[in-house]
Amino acid sequence: MKEENLRITHQREVILEELRSVTSHPTADDLYDMVRQRLPRISLATVYRNLEWMTDQGMVQKIEVGGRQKRFDGNVEPHYHIRCMECGKVDDVELQQFRNIENRLVDERGYKVLGHRLEFMGICPVCRNR
Repeated sequence: MKEENLRITHQREVILEELRSVTSHPTADDLYDMVRQRLPRISLATVYRNLEWMTDQGMVQKIEVGGRQKRFDGNVEPHYHIRCMECGKVDDVELQQFRNIENRLVDERGYKVLGHRLEFMGICPVCRNR
């Protein structure tokens, strides 16, 4: 891989700053709208390409939910998500009891764990009150 592809460009820096400034788990399109406030000439393709690169580098999380656009999370610490089945909103969920679940699987089942995904589904308070 080219060395230039490994560095944090100004565009990547702005995308990452904007993503980490929110907890709304934006789509690439949402993030594009946010980034354009600071970088008016950036293209949607550039935002997509850089989000994929940052995901590959472990700098952001990609949240892939069935039948919906991918969302991105600037928080790469282990945590879970709950998704509203009505509006698609995604919120963080902290579950301390699952912190070492991968280690337990290694110890109890002998698996080499590559990662895991746990998503809760429900109806958010806004949608419930409609």
